[in-house]
Amino acid sequence: MATKIQQILERAPHGSVLFGSWLSSQGLDARGQYSYMKSGWLNRISKGVYYMHGVNPTLMAAVSSYNTQLGKSCIVGAYTALELRGYSHYLSMGKPMAYLFTDKTNKLPSWLLKGNWNMTIKYMTTSFLGDELLGVETTIIDQHDLLVSLPERAILECLNLPNASSSLLDIYYIMEGLTTLRPKLVQSLLESCTSQKVNRLFLYMAEKAGHPWFKALKLDNINLGTSRFMITSTGKYINKYNMTISKELAEYE
Repeated sequence: MATKIQQILERAPHGSVLFGSWLSSQGLDARGQYSYMKSGWLNRISKGVYYMHGVNPTLMAAVSSYNTQLGKSCIVGAYTALELRGYSHYLSMGKPMAYLFTDKTNKLPSWLLKGNWNMTIKYMTTSFLGDELLGVETTIIDQHDLLVSLPERAILECLNLPNASSSLLDIYYIMEGLTTLRPKLVQSLLESCTSQKVNRLFLYMAEKAGHPWFKALKLDNINLGTSRFMITSTGKYINKYNMTISKELAEYE
């Protein structure tokens, strides 16, 4: 009995979450799964969701399993993606945050969102950059394949977060370090971006930081709109981008 489950587990990275549909596709049907659970080999997280006895799956392992076994596309993005790539300017205090994104038609299941993981989940459903996974790359973290935003996309995700307006200077600190962004990818992302506010903030920060790649962007092809944006209720008006931002960012040198 142990041999069969061990053979199946050799096809999944150590520490994976195991989905009933995937186990069935590997030759272990629902009756067999129930038998392994009753005998203590499998622990049940939710209906049709398991992990091996003695294993404590991490959040990233769960997200990887969710994507690879079920054919989903949950993206690790924003600050988390930047931290994984060494771009964040600060270390998270306490339990680290995991910024996860899906489109609105593929919401994450409640067992994943409410689980007692090693990271605190910050989850958003959004398609503000389209549905083509532009600027997303498969990255191996602790043997698990994850969809992780490249820096060009991750910084835009930071600017699109609900609390972005109160974190503009923090985001700008990160922007200062993004000296090697690829202008072609940045251009494609900005043209795909449906948020005029995000586009304006990104371009303002990139220009302020003086990055050489900014000069390669074709601003006429990027939708900035014409309405005035009050990014913060009080602050300084930036005429070129027709928006009011925090005084601390506008005056930061």
